[in-house]
Amino acid sequence: MSALTAQHLELAARAREKYVSMEPTGEPLSDPLLAAQVAALGDYGYLVPAAYGGVHERVDVRSICVLREELAYRSAAADSLFAVQGLGSHPLVLAGSETQRRELLTRVAEGSALFAFALTEPEAGSDVAALSTRARREGDGYTLDGKKRFISNAGVATHYTVFARTGEGTRGISAFVVPSNTPGLAVSPMQLMGEHPIGEVALDNCHVRLDARVGDEGAGMKLALGTLDVFRSTVGAAAVGMARRALDEAITYAKSRKQFGAPLADLQAVQALLADCAVELEASRLLVHEAAAKKDGGAERITYEAAVAKLFATEAAQRIIDRALQVHGGNGVVKGAVVERLYRDVRALRIYEGASEVQRLVIARHLLQR
Repeated sequence: MSALTAQHLELAARAREKYVSMEPTGEPLSDPLLAAQVAALGDYGYLVPAAYGGVHERVDVRSICVLREELAYRSAAADSLFAVQGLGSHPLVLAGSETQRRELLTRVAEGSALFAFALTEPEAGSDVAALSTRARREGDGYTLDGKKRFISNAGVATHYTVFARTGEGTRGISAFVVPSNTPGLAVSPMQLMGEHPIGEVALDNCHVRLDARVGDEGAGMKLALGTLDVFRSTVGAAAVGMARRALDEAITYAKSRKQFGAPLADLQAVQALLADCAVELEASRLLVHEAAAKKDGGAERITYEAAVAKLFATEAAQRIIDRALQVHGGNGVVKGAVVERLYRDVRALRIYEGASEVQRLVIARHLLQR
């Protein structure tokens, strides 16, 4: 925990108490109601600078990590919604005009605007440079055509940060903020293993004004990678929150469940499972916080550190939750059990914002370029 300050620890304690309200009740919430509940928590201010209604002078990545860990401990769906609000609005933090920042980031902070990050396409996932959505210059702006897929917050977002091709190659991608009510934008919901708003976004002759572009034309790839560089370590924080919840559930169950006349906790095999969980959980948290602290310290890029943190924390969380379910035995696979829900929810973390295989490539490339 050395990378966290006293203020971060206080924030974690407050969030831990406040986020009890996000514990699932068994009845799934509608996406709009979930969005309203997350906004009511009042923590979107940690995603934007103080000049636009935020909490800190500049975005503090450790604070986001702390909040995501505590939110994911309670609700993966709420955590995803909160995180994508940050992903979608961060390009404005990096390169938005002063008008865009004052009009939109202030609304992000207060929760009256909800963003989505529309990058992934049916034929362009990890290979971002392969995206085919087009933005052609027309009249007073741009007309967008294409399809985005696996877009979190789709259907509840008020604004979509859309990455589209304005030229060729990696320098031919630009970013645009497209309001959800723009003619030509349509959303189709998708149903995944986990429970959070996600869908496809179709852009058909969708016209936006020139001032909808974020940053320079052709700067979209840089903005996308710069945003992921900030938020990738926070995915690890969400994994830590889920893994911590699974370990807590396993410990409680092992103490109370009796087998062969004694608590499960008395069995050395169960003790070994719990010990392995604890070690990987502590290592994950340290990697996540160190990566975030380096970014908060002023590092321009933390691509390597964020990749290490995301890879280890998400893979470890999968193992920890699997062991926790094993401790529960048959009760662990009953629909509605906390560890059953975590088992479904954690799987996506090893894929989104760069699959584990991509993180390994990033790490190896860094090592070989030394």
